[in-house]
Amino acid sequence: MAIGWSGTCWFIPGPTWLTPTVLEGLAQPTMTHRSPEFKVVMAELHGRLRHSFALSPTTTEIGQQAQEGEDGYSVVVVSGSGTAAMEMVIANRFGPDDRVLVPTNGKFGERVAQMCENFTCVTHLKGEWGRAFDLGEIDSILSNGTFDGLAICHNETSTGITQDAPELARIAEKHGVSFILDGITSVGGLPVYPAEWKAEAVVVGGQKCTAGPSGISAVAISESYIQKMIKNREKENSSPVYYLDLIQALKKAADDQTPWTPSINLCTGWVAALREQDEEGIEKRWKRCESLAKGVRNMFTSLGFELFADENQRSNTVTAIFYPEPDWGEEWRRWMAVEKDTHVIGGQDHVKGRIFRVGTMGVTSREEMIEGCRRMIEGFRHFGMDLPPHDYLDVESYFR
Repeated sequence: MAIGWSGTCWFIPGPTWLTPTVLEGLAQPTMTHRSPEFKVVMAELHGRLRHSFALSPTTTEIGQQAQEGEDGYSVVVVSGSGTAAMEMVIANRFGPDDRVLVPTNGKFGERVAQMCENFTCVTHLKGEWGRAFDLGEIDSILSNGTFDGLAICHNETSTGITQDAPELARIAEKHGVSFILDGITSVGGLPVYPAEWKAEAVVVGGQKCTAGPSGISAVAISESYIQKMIKNREKENSSPVYYLDLIQALKKAADDQTPWTPSINLCTGWVAALREQDEEGIEKRWKRCESLAKGVRNMFTSLGFELFADENQRSNTVTAIFYPEPDWGEEWRRWMAVEKDTHVIGGQDHVKGRIFRVGTMGVTSREEMIEGCRRMIEGFRHFGMDLPPHDYLDVESYFR
């Protein structure tokens, strides 16, 4: 029996759906950020974020160092988007004399490189969008022994590719360089193992895979990161930081606080989202995202569409698909939003008008994805594509 879904289909790869429970969390009464009530919120937020990062579990109780675990990693909440958190990680850890390698194959990796240009001596290894990194080239570059860090965008939503983090981590460890991950669109939706990969820092954005509100983020940092950060900050030419001072943020996190006035209601909303994450189970969420992404990939390829990213590294939180006809692709996307209340996103920069992207992160359900795919197929038929009729195209079968 077909499963029904009515209303909006929302497949934007962040911001994702906010459930009624999260909206209720956002609507909590005002409290002061120095009150015992808010410390309760922060303790729970720290403890549950550790689940998102797949770190060792801690308590969610006030006054029990919920942010810090036996694995040596600490979690810090940032009042700002994932970009702010990534800037915090780079600016506190590296200085202008530090050499950082940033390989890229999409828009958001390039942003990491641009950010590093402001604080470090960066080498931007600019690759083709959607193509996997040349790991041998990265290994060779780092082998000269002059680099201090390797920074990547782990899950590149602009092109629908996920980098080979375990192998990149091995290369970084081999050459003794810090491994930094922009995990803004992977943490909470894909397997991410900071401790196993010996990553010094990993960043997550609230509005992506954890299905929380926009404008809030978090970082997970290792003991090694903290030690090197302190040494860097003692240098005369260290990068200036104030609002994004991670040393101050760590001190306050230990007391279930933040150094400055935080986004209080974004914190209460994110706690509500992370409770739902933990009710589902982080590994079950990973599997749901994977199942939905496989269904999208298999259905569109069976209909003759071409996928953008390299086959062996396609993301499970967003799929990038070539338009069958670039001349009317963006018109189709706008028509879908207006006529079918179904929302996907287009390409960026030089692939704008060439691809569309379907998100499978957050709380997107199987029922919503089935209905959304049916609507997308109807839309392509409306624009003249010769596709199998409903009677011969069992969309649901791709998501079993």
